[in-house]
Parts: sequence; structure tokens; C-alpha cells
Amino acid sequence: MEREYDLIIVGGGISGASLLYTVSQFTDIDDVALFEKEAEIAAVNSHHTNNSQTLHFGDIETNYTLEKAEDVKEGAELLAGYLENNDDDHEMHAKRSKMVLAVGEEEGEQLNARYHENGFGDLFPKLDLIGREEIAEHEPMVVEGRDPETDLTALQTPDGYVVDYGATAKSFVEQAQEDTGTNVDVFTDTAVEDVTQTTRGYTVTTADGPYDCAVAVVAAGSHSLQMAHELGYGQEKVLLPVAGSFFLADDFLNGKVYTLQMKKLPFAAIHGDADVHDDSVTRFGPTAKLVPALERGELSTVPDFLDVFGLNLASFASYANTLTDRVLLPFVLRNLLYDIPGIGKRQFLPHVQKVVPAADLEDISRAKGYGGVRPQLIDTNNRSLDMGEAKIIGEDIIFNVTPSPGASICLKNAMRDTHTLMEFLDGDTEFDEAAFREATIGEFPRAE
Repeated sequence: MEREYDLIIVGGGISGASLLYTVSQFTDIDDVALFEKEAEIAAVNSHHTNNSQTLHFGDIETNYTLEKAEDVKEGAELLAGYLENNDDDHEMHAKRSKMVLAVGEEEGEQLNARYHENGFGDLFPKLDLIGREEIAEHEPMVVEGRDPETDLTALQTPDGYVVDYGATAKSFVEQAQEDTGTNVDVFTDTAVEDVTQTTRGYTVTTADGPYDCAVAVVAAGSHSLQMAHELGYGQEKVLLPVAGSFFLADDFLNGKVYTLQMKKLPFAAIHGDADVHDDSVTRFGPTAKLVPALERGELSTVPDFLDVFGLNLASFASYANTLTDRVLLPFVLRNLLYDIPGIGKRQFLPHVQKVVPAADLEDISRAKGYGGVRPQLIDTNNRSLDMGEAKIIGEDIIFNVTPSPGASICLKNAMRDTHTLMEFLDGDTEFDEAAFREATIGEFPRAE
């Protein structure tokens, strides 16, 4: 069995899989291996029940600046183009309307300014500013039962890609294994126990023994920071794992309906949307709850959490400074209530009713088995929540803790990492970015 590779990728979620696809299809790297600790690719946070299934373009995410939206837009179009080109049967995605809803005059003025004055209408040609009647055409339940005197405004677009990121990750791996001249080995059910730097690169140790590589990328979510710390990188970073959850209802919405986002929060605004594989199920969420584990429901990851939590004065001072923020603290406390039996549904119902006014307690239920863990990084140097992309670049190694905003920019993140890998390999290999773009963003349908 081959034990030496040019590149080893640790982690078979959407991040690792997208990099495997990009490197194998569009570079002349000879040998690549991917290691995934689960029996299947994308079985943890990339599984479709464990994330919001949203492809973020920046058009209806009202906490984005125009500059951030421009950056996110390209990343989303890369992935949307891939889906358009490789998913005719819609096993990985669905196309539905999406909108951000403004309730009341004040929120409506914010959307109006965002569309006309802040440049979002120009940046997104398919985005429309619509009122009550058009909202009702797209989403009848958003208007039904609402006070007719209440102002309603929305930014709406047909580019509502609902994505099964787990299925997409598996597609990336399948594409990577096609014959392109690059040898690709994928090891599932193979946990990485250690990553050690050597004079020739890195040794990745598994229960099956050691594997050597010239360069490495760790794309293992929260575990990436743990591995970075073990190699001496990112010591100023500590981690707050945040678990997302959802409530379910029957057939309320046709597409995705966001509410306005609070600008200081790194979490998605509460929204409702139809499930990617069953449009008769409407999900509301996500909620966000701090948990002492790196994976939802996996007690075995509690010791791993302690490794990256930071049991020192600087870490605790940073957590205190972050969590006592006048916006974040009420948000954290409010989200704790949603898990309390008998109280949680009642506390969450107003969020549902802002989207669907006719909803009542009997219409919603806590989703069992839904929701993953997303790591939020704290920088102990400035004692603040790190709102950007959680990436650490070391000597011939990259650690992707979490891309921002999540899986939406997995291919853009892969493109950036591939350029970095080419630098690591001293120009001995090449990346055909033009071909990569043609196969991805080149397939994205533009507005006529």
C-alpha cells in the first residue's frame, strides 16, 4: 500500500472534499490521500440534518457589508455553478425562492436603503424589492393572518439554492477519483491520531500506521484547532463550540424566508425554509447553544474540547469579555431557554410567528437528530470573537477550523488553499485556475 503522498488532507467533510476535488482535477499533483474518521464521507457537520442547508450569496444576509457580500457572492457562484453542472437530478440541491423579510416601517426602511443606496440592488441583478402582494404570491403563509396595517417589505431572489452539503461532498470525492493522472486514495473509518513535522514534510499517524506527505491540510472542523495547537500553531486562539438546533413544522413555506440579522452576531438569523429533500417539512432556526464538546452528542469529544477551550487566565478573561457583550449575552441566555421542555417552544414561537403569523404551539416541534456544532474562535490577544475565516497557515500545512460563512464558500476556500499549496511545493506543480473556474462559476446562470 502506498504510504507516501505529495498531499494529505485530514477530514472528509465539505471543506476537505472540495479541496480534494480541486487538487485532483485541476493540478498536476501526483499523489493525494484523504483521511476521514467516520465510516462515510460528510457524516458530521456536513450531513444535511446538521446545518442550515443554505448557500449564502450575501444578498439576503443583512449583517453583511457590501464588501463582504462581493467576496461571498463569488464563492457561492462557484458552488452553484458546480451544482448546475453536476446535479441534473437534484440529488444535491433544490432551487427555490428566498427572501429576507422586513416587518414594520423601520425594518422596511432598512431594506429599502440596502437595496437602493447601499448598492445591493446593483450587485445582485436578480434581487427584487417587493411588497405585501408579491410576498403573498411567493409565500402565502407569510401574509396570512397578519395585521393588514403592518408594513411588509422583502428582498427576494430566485437564487435560493438549498443544498445537501453531505451529498455534495460525496460528489466531490467521486469526481476526485476519476482518472485525471492524479492518484487519489480515500481512507474512511480511519481516525488520525497524530500529525508530526519531519525533515521531508509531515507524518500522519493513524491506527493503520503512519503515512508521509510533503504538505498537509487539516480540514477537521473544531479538531483542526486541536491539531494546530499540538504543532505549536494558533496558541492565541481558543474555541467556543456552538450547537445549532431546529424546530419543525408541516408545509408552511415554499422556500427560504430570513429575518433581519443583528450585525454583531456571527450566527445566522432565525429563518424558515423547506427541507432540501422534503419540501413538505419546514425548518425554523437555527438556535445557538454553547456546548462542552466538539461534536453534537459525542461524549468522546469532551476531552478534545478541553484541549482547545483554554484553561488559563487569558482564555477566561477573553471568554468573559466576549460573553458579557450587551448584544451577545442576551442572545446566549435566550438560546438556553429553547431546550427546556415546556418552555422552549413557547419562547421560540415568536420567532416563528414573525415569519408565519398563523403558527401556534401545536404547529411546531423540536427537531430530534438535527443540528451540528460550529466552532467560534476567540482571539485571546484582543479578547474578542473572531468574526472572519478561521484559518491558520503554518510551515507547509494549513488548518481550516471553519470557513466563513460556512460551506457556501467551500470551493473558493479550496481555490485559495490550492494556490497556497502550490507555493508550499516551490512551483513544482501548477494549478489550472481557468479550467477550475470554467467547470464551476462558468456554469452559474447569470441574469439576462
